Amino acid sequence: MVVRQTSMENMEINKKFNGKNVLVTGGTGFVGSHLIEELVKQGANVVTTFEYTDPYSYFMKKELDKKVTMANVDVGHFDKVFDLVTKFEVEYIFHLAAQAIVTTAYSNPRRTLESNIMGTTNILESARLYSKIKAVVVASSDKAYGKLGIKKNTYIETDPLKGDHPYDVSKSATDLIANMYFKTYQVPVATTRFGNIYGEGDNNPSRIIPGIMTSLINNEKLELRSDGKAVRDYLYVKDVVNGYLMLAEKINKTKGESFNFGSSDTLSVIELIEEIQKALKVKVPYKVLNIAKNEIPYQSLNYEKIKKIGWKNKENVKTTTERIYKWYEQIIEKD
Repeated sequence: MVVRQTSMENMEINKKFNGKNVLVTGGTGFVGSHLIEELVKQGANVVTTFEYTDPYSYFMKKELDKKVTMANVDVGHFDKVFDLVTKFEVEYIFHLAAQAIVTTAYSNPRRTLESNIMGTTNILESARLYSKIKAVVVASSDKAYGKLGIKKNTYIETDPLKGDHPYDVSKSATDLIANMYFKTYQVPVATTRFGNIYGEGDNNPSRIIPGIMTSLINNEKLELRSDGKAVRDYLYVKDVVNGYLMLAEKINKTKGESFNFGSSDTLSVIELIEEIQKALKVKVPYKVLNIAKNEIPYQSLNYEKIKKIGWKNKENVKTTTERIYKWYEQIIEKD
């Protein structure tokens, strides 16, 4: 009886968004695609913003464009965002749209700040004005903490937000804006701070795991922009999706709060390469360029707070590497 009851409870959780009207901003991106895939499975009516689509993306390969409503809307334009929310009678918002590439942020800080800060403001202002919104989950980042120093073992949610470079500052601001909308206007918003997210569908070769997979498939030497010693938490994308959904499902407990999401895979770049080598039983030749700017040397998240809500990661680099490699094999054209 106990096992049967647990199974039924899981079924209810997995159908939480059945028939619900959900807006996912940035839904054609890496994480957004996986989130939409799960929402569609649950029977949600999903609308996603996009500016362009990549035929090699997870979103397009899974034909999610045929299963959701596509809205060519820049979240930096308030009127268009608010029209979208009201037209589709949105109940839940997952705000993932952002300029997320750190190197691009250095080259174009104005666009990064405009997109990430005003985009968040426009989403939360729409939620403030539209009473049918039940929950908003906003994607911040571990980069919002800035450089707290290598002597500090882990970041906790009460640590100060001290970003001092374009992308980091945009995420510090995102966090503060979300908190302001809750404290001042009681908008039901929760904020996520994830470590380094990886998995099928991350098509940015400047990130370490896509870079490793591309080098292996093309039989090329991997070039590391950093010194290879920077430590990060590595978190599988499906675990990230579960985190987003849990925050929205339990909004009465999570609203007004920020949550770290981490994993036991707290690794330097070189340690990560070694883990992937073991998982795939291959050698990954690499060259350390050490040209990265303003690299945070050590960044790991204490995630006891979200564990108390009921979340924990189920996957790790060892269990996911083979399936991720197979994904990249399908989409990378060998030279």
